[in-house]
Amino acid sequence: MFPINETMGQYSELFMLLAAGTYTVAFIAFAWDLAKSSKTLRAVDLKAAELSGAETARVPVGAGVGGSSVAVDRADSEVSGPVGRAERPTSSVSGSQANGAGVTADGGMRYGAERRVPARVAVALAVLGAAIHAAGVITRAIGAGRVPWGNMYEFLTTGAFVAVAVFLLVLIRRDLRFLGTFVIGLAIIMLVAASIAFWTPVGHLVPALQSYWLIIHVSIAVLSSALFTLTFAMSALQLVQSHRQKTIAAGGADKLGFMRLVPNALSLENLSYRINAIAFVGWTFTLMFGAIWAEKAWGRFWGWDTKEVWTFVIWVVYAGYLHARATRGWTGTRAAWLSIVGYLCVVFNFTIVNQFFNGLHSYSGL
Repeated sequence: MFPINETMGQYSELFMLLAAGTYTVAFIAFAWDLAKSSKTLRAVDLKAAELSGAETARVPVGAGVGGSSVAVDRADSEVSGPVGRAERPTSSVSGSQANGAGVTADGGMRYGAERRVPARVAVALAVLGAAIHAAGVITRAIGAGRVPWGNMYEFLTTGAFVAVAVFLLVLIRRDLRFLGTFVIGLAIIMLVAASIAFWTPVGHLVPALQSYWLIIHVSIAVLSSALFTLTFAMSALQLVQSHRQKTIAAGGADKLGFMRLVPNALSLENLSYRINAIAFVGWTFTLMFGAIWAEKAWGRFWGWDTKEVWTFVIWVVYAGYLHARATRGWTGTRAAWLSIVGYLCVVFNFTIVNQFFNGLHSYSGL
């Protein structure tokens, strides 16, 4: 057993503080990108509507082309440049749609040719924050002489880092910068909660956790939880985007201009479903390896301990989500809400259960 290095533990806490500060600036930059891009797109839409209106005035009535459809086509062609491929309406067009409202980002979530400076700054700050955060996790591990996820404080700090790291890795292939405000915001909440509510000094593990299964079991749980964090943010945005699309289709005003940077609700749902499927496989291994570890530690695979029960509840919720969407046609808002319920169960399991329920898994360190 390695000796405790309290100095490295103090360095770790300093790195965590610096990471939280950097993430806060990145959060502001991501929010600035959404607000700035919304104003820019609205200005482009208004200009396009003016140009299309002048063009429509010169089109003969018998030409077979309605003025509103011309306006929308021209507005779409203008907007699709800086944002990505726009969705063209297939039905009658309301006044708000003719002004470019209702446009969403490219459903394929590919990067466009535009240069969104605030978004670039935000991503750079997120990368810097993740590097500082990684230093905090590593120094915590060195200070404790073990893997840094032996209590609630360490699980939250490591989990926040993995969530941000997964988000940044996905950005290499897909333009998910619209998720930055939500993912970075959740990471800040996790770091603040770890420092205020769950802070634990660096120390050795309790005997029951001194096993190589801690590395296998908890590392997979952390990665799966990070993926569930991404899908939670996407499902929440899906609900907002779905409401926005329905409002516009009904002729209402587009009051959520920043959502033009977000793909349509169906694209969000499809990507969330694929990521949830991967995370569900990881959570299945979490459940299996936890049972194997329990047999080695306590002589039984399953004992209906509170932590075991809620781990299984999470598995059931996400299994139900995948099954309902794949075979029962549960799509749209129902699928999004079920995904959100699954993540709330994850949060409940790693906060309330660890803190307030006594059992064999009471290792929060509090």
